[in-house]
Amino acid sequence: MTNILIGHDETVTNLINLYKSNNLPNKILISGPNGIGKRTISKHLLNFILSINEEFPYNIETFEINPENRSFKLLENNTHPNVFKIAKKQDKKNIEISQIREMIKFQNSSSFNNNMRFVLIENSQFLNLNSINALLKSIEEPNNNLTYIITHNSNYKLLETLKSRCIEFKINLKHEYSELIVNNHFSNKLYKEISQDFKNYYNDPSFLINYIDFTNNEDLDFSSLRIEDLLIKIFNNINLLKNDFIKNNLNLFIELFFYKNINIHKNNLFKAKEYFLKKLSNVDKYNLDKETYFLEFGQLLANE
Repeated sequence: MTNILIGHDETVTNLINLYKSNNLPNKILISGPNGIGKRTISKHLLNFILSINEEFPYNIETFEINPENRSFKLLENNTHPNVFKIAKKQDKKNIEISQIREMIKFQNSSSFNNNMRFVLIENSQFLNLNSINALLKSIEEPNNNLTYIITHNSNYKLLETLKSRCIEFKINLKHEYSELIVNNHFSNKLYKEISQDFKNYYNDPSFLINYIDFTNNEDLDFSSLRIEDLLIKIFNNINLLKNDFIKNNLNLFIELFFYKNINIHKNNLFKAKEYFLKKLSNVDKYNLDKETYFLEFGQLLANE
């Protein structure tokens, strides 16, 4: 996988031009659907700024990060002294207030140089009430030379009090760029081979890349796999619910199943759709046992 930017040249160019003219906002909100490239945009902007006076700086002509660049290596290892990154921990449901408190210490500490410092908050939809209130207090008047870059999944509502404090950059991705990203990742033209069940309904390149990786790991054929086949496999091996790809996309898979089959009204699927999607929402909301829920949903699959 290369470090070349695909499909977001215009957004990164606009941000770079704002930086060059000393007009880069100190509270940037990058919003768009899941997996569309929000993190990638922030990574390229950071590398451009941080690598200006370093060896192997960012290539603005090709929109490419040089993997030999010092700042790139530090950012990849999450050890850059001028960047503090916040993301939801894998075993947690939300970004916790303790993470915001650590960020405030970083914000209030003095830098060993006079270079710009950055707070990067990924997937701000995971901020809970306590963490977002703590963030609001610190973001109101950030220290000089400190810039917030916040990414947000636009499928979720962002608290207006946070949104109003930021300059928002809304991003999208054309179909041809999604195809190019997938093919570029695998150094092969795999996109056209992806099962229509997944490619037609969800054209997010990050999702499709993870889909291919998952099917390869599970010895499945990513080109012919139906949504029903995947759900039945999960039903027959309930431990797959612990797999990150399955865990993060189970809602989507169940929605795709109903979306694909609802028109045939087999076994009154319309009522079943309302029941299972509402129940799944409660499972997520109240952190209930997902295995029990899916075993019940599996009985519907068995009857189909």
